[in-house]
Amino acid sequence: MTRLEVVRPGLLTTVQDRGRPGLAHLGVPPSGAADPVAYELGNRLVGNPSGAAALEATLDGPTLRFDRPTTVALTGAATPEVRTVELLEVGRCVGGVRTYICVRGGIEVDAVLGSRSTDLLTGLGPGPLRTGDVLEIGSVPGDAPAQLPGTVPGSGLSDTPVLRVIPGPRDDWFTAAALQTLCSEQWRVSSSSNRVGIRLDGPPLERARHDELRSEGLVTGALQVPASGRPILLMQDHPTTGGYPVIAVVRSDDLWLAGQLAPRQCVRFVIDG
Repeated sequence: MTRLEVVRPGLLTTVQDRGRPGLAHLGVPPSGAADPVAYELGNRLVGNPSGAAALEATLDGPTLRFDRPTTVALTGAATPEVRTVELLEVGRCVGGVRTYICVRGGIEVDAVLGSRSTDLLTGLGPGPLRTGDVLEIGSVPGDAPAQLPGTVPGSGLSDTPVLRVIPGPRDDWFTAAALQTLCSEQWRVSSSSNRVGIRLDGPPLERARHDELRSEGLVTGALQVPASGRPILLMQDHPTTGGYPVIAVVRSDDLWLAGQLAPRQCVRFVIDG
């Protein structure tokens, strides 16, 4: 069996697959790849079955040593990688914050609740990569690696991405001007953002109601608005319930864009339809 050794873990490199959807009633976040488009593309390029586990590098990628020749695809944010016969050195992410390292055969770690994904909120799954870690690669799949398509799905991240939103379910807790502000202003990504949520800096969204909202279910892509009035875009490792009102929800088709938003980058929202 092929193995890889972590020579340098990078800033934050985790194992990710499709995650743990459908377990919110148990308090389990969905987790999974923050940019599912890049993740799925990488697996197709190396001939892996859909859902095979890969590595998700954030901002700065790892250096990996393989014990035998291996087919690898890097997707998502571009990186100035250096490859030798045994060594793969993934550098700083450019044009996004997450690069996916998909290895033919997939990353073989123990599954927890049906997934190999690292969940940073609850600690489920394997921990982030550390120097000296050794990971096993699964058996070579029967499918041949795919040819790179002429147009890569999800490519071309703009300087100011636009995310489509559906108002609600608690937009009635805000003034009419608040939804207009959400969709007319540019919002800057805070440096304190992570896989749990993307904190957005901009003008506060004015509340129409100031009473307490009972804790209720949350979904990935929800724009939750705390007392500061500045929204938080919930990502894959978000808590499953919360007591702050949600003014709108980002369309699932646009979540890959959110997964590549960099600190201090600007983003805009538009009402879908």
